[in-house]
Amino acid sequence: MLKAGIFIDAENVMRTGGWGLRYGVLKEFTKAQGAYIVRANTYIAMDHERESVDIEFRRKKQLYRSNLRQLGYKVSLKPVRRFKDSDGTIITKANADLELAIDAILQARNLDYIILVSGDGDFVRLITAIQNMGCRVDVIGLHYCSRELREAADHFISGFLIPELIPADENRQRGILTAVNEEKYFGWLTRMRSLHLDDLDSEIFIHGNDLEQGRLSNERFSEIRDQQAVIEFDLISDEKGRRAVNATVLKPDETCLPRDKEDGNQNA
Repeated sequence: MLKAGIFIDAENVMRTGGWGLRYGVLKEFTKAQGAYIVRANTYIAMDHERESVDIEFRRKKQLYRSNLRQLGYKVSLKPVRRFKDSDGTIITKANADLELAIDAILQARNLDYIILVSGDGDFVRLITAIQNMGCRVDVIGLHYCSRELREAADHFISGFLIPELIPADENRQRGILTAVNEEKYFGWLTRMRSLHLDDLDSEIFIHGNDLEQGRLSNERFSEIRDQQAVIEFDLISDEKGRRAVNATVLKPDETCLPRDKEDGNQNA
């Protein structure tokens, strides 16, 4: 059985659509790959200044951190720091990349398999270093995940596709386009049926008219496949077989910012 470690860049996760991430499901996902969890670390910003004056905010944050510890995670806290930019705007920062990287390098000596939960391209070199130590490294990312990070991983999976990791609305499914007939305006979706990476369902038909209410051009339909965009849909079965209807491309909300804009928006 593989000895596994989980390393979660919690601030990146929260900034890229992972507010509802279920840490318990993440551990079950790791075990489903045939692994025994040796280490489970999460790196979280702590706003001492706000917690010292906002009692309710402090209570919620302490409860959140306590729940994570109850689930068996080691919680590493990085103090939030505030700076003024050239315009006088207050910028908050709490970057735990260095702590995560050092822990991962040191702990990888006793591990076979590492799951990194982050979309930060700064971890590309870390992944390569750990792989050179003989570890398999899988990456779970959300919105705005670095292309270089995805390519460096042994396996990349969008966290939105892992069942119940970030739950969809009731009865909604999530998948990606894996095959498209651009001329005839239809394709096939693939979704994860369980927490095991190899348990895939790739036989879900989708017509372009059932995606974004048919507003997409044939060319744009193919681009969604190439971008590996996550699609939410209702799954039905009729005389034509199983197919996706009422489908939409999963888009980031206003809390999710690209990498070059995120530094000023790291409030816990």
